[in-house]
Amino acid sequence: MGSRQTCWVLSNGIIGMDNQSLGLAHALGLEVVKKTMVASAPWKYLPPQLWLAPLRFLGAGSDAFVPPWPDVVIGTGRLNIALSIAIKRASGGRCFNIRIQNPHVVQRHFDVIVAPLHDQCKGANVIETLGAVNSVTTARLNAAATQFSARLAQLPRPLIGVLIGGTNRSYTLDAAFAAKLADKLIAAVRNSGGSVVLTPSRRTAPEALAVLKQRLAAVPSMVWDGNGDNPYTAYLALADYLVVTADSVNMASEACFTGKPVFVEGLTGGSSKFEQFHRTLQQRGYTRPFTGELADWTYPPLDETARVAHLIKQRMDIKI
Repeated sequence: MGSRQTCWVLSNGIIGMDNQSLGLAHALGLEVVKKTMVASAPWKYLPPQLWLAPLRFLGAGSDAFVPPWPDVVIGTGRLNIALSIAIKRASGGRCFNIRIQNPHVVQRHFDVIVAPLHDQCKGANVIETLGAVNSVTTARLNAAATQFSARLAQLPRPLIGVLIGGTNRSYTLDAAFAAKLADKLIAAVRNSGGSVVLTPSRRTAPEALAVLKQRLAAVPSMVWDGNGDNPYTAYLALADYLVVTADSVNMASEACFTGKPVFVEGLTGGSSKFEQFHRTLQQRGYTRPFTGELADWTYPPLDETARVAHLIKQRMDIKI
């Protein structure tokens, strides 16, 4: 294959999943086209192996999925599994099908499955990762640092970058949690003489964010209010320490790309998969639990995206 093969990245509009697919596609050097698919009833409620003719029964708002078929298709998550299999089949088997996360269907439908260790997905075509592949690169960090450095210049160092997720099926992030986290951040600032820069996610409950903003007003801080450009990548680039909540594999993986000290703030709840993921990060020296005290340590930056892309290029015979 050549170095500029076409790639359809299948999107369900879930940013965390899109970032994984897009990050890997760009790392592979492919010509990327993002294709939105909307799963309609009853198919979106059924497991992928029960979907009938997924190319024909897409919901309103979906892009067209018609020839010419791409050289590569990449998707993350359950809702576009059947579509990726149908695209490969429609291409006569020529399309190289890359699946991110354990698909929980017959693995021979995919040329490569990229699955985190905690997915416990094994097979000849499986590439296991410690965390999530993602779209963070050194170039993106440098660009974000240039864009935001002036806005943060007046804040005292060290900068404690805080990345907040939200309630999901495994964890609860509520106002009570926010108050406890704020107290620990205030203690860290007062002990270090630094400041806090915090950005929430779309899943962050407004009442939890309100508590954080109110409490952190007692120390030098900057809490993103959702207006203007999201400073998430800039905080990765410019912070001296990073604190991430335990509900997101993506956030922890992206924070560990920086090589900076990463602290994980636990939440109410949990699951065996999340716990295994965070336990492995700690055992390998990437992260530590957040206690309100700062510490310095080093580790090789976690760049699973580049490593996985290198392995896939070898399988696809793409020039590296």
